[in-house]
Amino acid sequence: MRGGRLVFTRCRNDAGLTGDAVMDLGSAFMRSVRAKFAAQKELAERAFGQLPADRLAVALSAETNSIAVIMKHLAGNMRSRWTDLLASDGEKAWRDRDREFVDDFASHADLLAYWEGGWSCLFAALDALAPDDLLKPVMIRGKPHSVVEAIHRQLDHYGYHVGQIVLIARVLAGDTWQVLTVPRGGTKEYNARVWQRTEPRP
Repeated sequence: MRGGRLVFTRCRNDAGLTGDAVMDLGSAFMRSVRAKFAAQKELAERAFGQLPADRLAVALSAETNSIAVIMKHLAGNMRSRWTDLLASDGEKAWRDRDREFVDDFASHADLLAYWEGGWSCLFAALDALAPDDLLKPVMIRGKPHSVVEAIHRQLDHYGYHVGQIVLIARVLAGDTWQVLTVPRGGTKEYNARVWQRTEPRP
């Protein structure tokens, strides 16, 4: 940081990477983060998909958010952060963040449409990025970040809220819950099944 501005410098290529190799690394990074975001979306949907539509509006206590509210907040954040990523601050003037914590959807279909719209905005922005965009500066609430930093910031944020969605759905589903990962006490069986489909461990 110099004078409140983000300054990027090129490091010496001690590893002997060619320009093509550096571009390949950037492309690999973009494929990886896109897959991580997609996995977060899928995990949330596998969780709240186990509940009847009306249960998405249920908060576990008066001071906590329902799954519907968390979905609304995530989608609102995505619209703000990923619209014009390289050209404008991620906290848009038109965003009403406080309103994101009010469940005012007229229907379950409206909630899902808003959710999908947020993710579409995110994936469109990711798909538009080139490897040489990764160190470009972007602003979030007036503070400079590289594109890489902004991506990691959002991965952290969304993972935090997806974890909330999974936990709330697990509590509300009760005995009907279908495990999303390795079932409790089933690690050995799971590992044996997976390793049968892959190369032997070293």
